[in-house]
Amino acid sequence: MRISGDWFVALLCLLGLGVEVLCDCTVQNMQINGGTYKLTKNLTKGSMLVYSCPEGHYPYPTLTRVCQPNGFWRPAPKRFLEQTCKPIECPDPYALENGNIFPPQERFYVGNQTTYKCFTGFMMRGSSSRICLPNGKWSGLTPICSRDFESVCSDPGIPPGASRIGNWFGNNSRVKYTCNENMFLVGSSERVCQENGWWTAQEPACYFKYTYDTPLDVAQAFGKQIVNTISVTESLDEPQDGRKIIISRNWALNIYIAVDISESMGNESIVNARHAVKTLIKKMARFGVSSNYEIVLFSSQVYEVANIQDFYDGREDLRKIIHDWETFETSGKTFNTNLNLVFQTFEERMSFLKQQAGIEGFKKHRHVLILFSDGAFNVGGLPLPAIARIKDMVYMSDEFREEYLDIFVFGVGDDIFDDDLQRLTVGTGGQHYFRMKNLSGLEEAFDRFIDENEVGELCGLYQESDATQDKASSLRRYPWVAFVLKKTLPKGMRCLGSLVSPDFVLTGAACLFSLEPKDVVVEIDDGSHSRESAQATDNTLVGREGNNKEECQSTSHVPGCSGNIQIPTDRQIELQLVAIVLFLVRPTWATHQLLHPIKALYCS
Repeated sequence: MRISGDWFVALLCLLGLGVEVLCDCTVQNMQINGGTYKLTKNLTKGSMLVYSCPEGHYPYPTLTRVCQPNGFWRPAPKRFLEQTCKPIECPDPYALENGNIFPPQERFYVGNQTTYKCFTGFMMRGSSSRICLPNGKWSGLTPICSRDFESVCSDPGIPPGASRIGNWFGNNSRVKYTCNENMFLVGSSERVCQENGWWTAQEPACYFKYTYDTPLDVAQAFGKQIVNTISVTESLDEPQDGRKIIISRNWALNIYIAVDISESMGNESIVNARHAVKTLIKKMARFGVSSNYEIVLFSSQVYEVANIQDFYDGREDLRKIIHDWETFETSGKTFNTNLNLVFQTFEERMSFLKQQAGIEGFKKHRHVLILFSDGAFNVGGLPLPAIARIKDMVYMSDEFREEYLDIFVFGVGDDIFDDDLQRLTVGTGGQHYFRMKNLSGLEEAFDRFIDENEVGELCGLYQESDATQDKASSLRRYPWVAFVLKKTLPKGMRCLGSLVSPDFVLTGAACLFSLEPKDVVVEIDDGSHSRESAQATDNTLVGREGNNKEECQSTSHVPGCSGNIQIPTDRQIELQLVAIVLFLVRPTWATHQLLHPIKALYCS
């Protein structure tokens, strides 16, 4: 009797007789009740089977399976536990102390709402009502019922799904957090009460394997940390979250970016990461911060797109970097993952900068490392020793230099190794680890991560990522545009102007020729309000000379005289019109007329 080749190979796969035989997996018993699945490499070795469910549900008991060389899936399907889509739950809210939760129920699913009420004598902080969101997180802030009259620090609370050890909140007291079964902690497990009344780190959170951060979460948390990095603290007694935004250009900001292009990441995540990084670079440039970049893609090797040394040698070209970043070909470069090599590369670049700048010069360097990966490194060893050396290089045995180094990690992919990735984060204060379902919304999050209402020195920031082409989106992209209208002209005839400070609009002199201030109206529409008008004032400058430093010091309405410029939130402002007059026949006089209004805007 003859045995077919297929049966013989199958027999070898089952017996494992020491013969290296590659066997395809099968889809038998791989179905999911209520959902679908996809295969990354068909049924061959290394292919990942990824389950997906409708909104508000998640795959149970596993999210993914990987095809092994012997033809079996890992993890293998369980005979008596059907793969199905289960409703998403939010963490147990009954961690609240000294209060009640309504309604009382065992589990809370997407859309469920809870309300919180403190016992008599206790004060409520945080949100009194919360809703379970589709990403597995609660809306609002952790509710806390406390009475903090005799404590140095306020009650730090207990996040949903967590337990806390420590109920004394005096100076140097510590609290420790752990998560309930089937959850993991994101953030610091320990917080210390400081003498100034603030807790170290930020409140941690408990995540399920299906919990993720939204682009809005990233815009708020990551944006706050980046702004803190490019800002200086107004008062040492305030926590980092209370920093006043003051742009400092007396030091170097070095940004190191690494994107994982290994097979496990998936092509869609890699493409979206590229878009997000491009937006981040452009946003930092528009924010007026001079940044130096080291940008790499990596798998088993590191592929350098931008070398930070070029920025210090004057050879950088951001346009070329962005072009190379968008067009870099990854095919044939996606095998294995070497995270250690990435941090070793960053360490080498930092060593070069330290050698070039000298110790004192290097003290003025701030470093931000941003990593996109699923954490599935399988070659090169652990990256923790390289990170430890980077910390030593930046900190210089000075604990007050901890704010000079931040490592942000974006966990993304179908199967994220959260524990491994969280250990890579470094930084004081806020959130440094973000768990993403995908990166499709990250480009817009990066474009909006700076709260323009907090930036007192800038009149408007260009926003590029609006997908729509409607009027409101256009105005958000060009928030400095103003319309100068002459009341004596027919409707529709108007001049363009540019908002160059909270109080001044720059326009052409021809628009104001022989006009009185009462005949001029300025309209501004920022896309978020209805169009608002301002009557030009009697202080309108029409090709006027003067406004030297002495006049500036004695004239309160000229921006720059009173320090930081504040932008009125309602944009109801009296606008000064600065008309620049250029006459080709008298270039010297024209230049003189041009410079004086500019001085008026910025003298101090």
